[in-house]
Amino acid sequence: MLSAKSLFQEIIDDDDSFRLFCSIAAGGESQGGWENGRIAALVPESERALAPKVARHGADEDKHGRIFHALMKKRGLHAVPVPPETDYTMLLERHGIGLAHDRLRRDEPLSVRDVVTYLAHSRVTEQRASEQMELLRRHFADHPDLGRAVKMISHDEDNHLAYCHEELLRLAAAGHGRTIQRTLRECARAEIAVYRDVSLAVMDHMGRLLGWSRAKSALLAAGIHALYAYERAGGWRRMVSLEMPRRRDALGGPATTAAEFA
Repeated sequence: MLSAKSLFQEIIDDDDSFRLFCSIAAGGESQGGWENGRIAALVPESERALAPKVARHGADEDKHGRIFHALMKKRGLHAVPVPPETDYTMLLERHGIGLAHDRLRRDEPLSVRDVVTYLAHSRVTEQRASEQMELLRRHFADHPDLGRAVKMISHDEDNHLAYCHEELLRLAAAGHGRTIQRTLRECARAEIAVYRDVSLAVMDHMGRLLGWSRAKSALLAAGIHALYAYERAGGWRRMVSLEMPRRRDALGGPATTAAEFA
């Protein structure tokens, strides 16, 4: 029977597919680390209290990238180039979601509107990351090689999502509510299309590496399209709602280390 657990197990058990999976994940996390680091350096004076939290977010993303590289190293594997069609972060930027890298490379302070854009983008993408890691944690928390990594990253992603909720609610109370809701909707609608395209591309690469039959590949593609149809019909709304999280000030302290994976 084809299930999420059996699919991930097949990918994890094969060196080539595992290496591609970890390379894609590490690339996205490292890119997120750079973006958050630049945003922390550029936040406007009125939002300076946010800078340490953004920096913590970036440090967590960098840590996740190192963890995925360490998982490969443990199996004697090295990262491979990430196929452009599987680069979730790059494709989101091309769709105008989040702050453009050209903007982040300039040493000019961001505006409060830029901060809203960053947080709205993060709220949507961290929803996806939190759900994906929860799925992996559910099935692989006890895995001898992946268990600790999955639990650590999942915990961090939940913290990131909580932080986005809390900071967006703070800015909404300061009078930015309409801008926040509009930006969240734009991000969510673009993200679900990018996620569909990236998922199809990743499964195509995995299918070729693992020798999947046409029937199996077609079934997986149908599942991805069905998820997109659900999200387009209304599932995207889970990405734009805001509520005060149970984890308050989730990024208020220093980032945890990943020394055990070095």
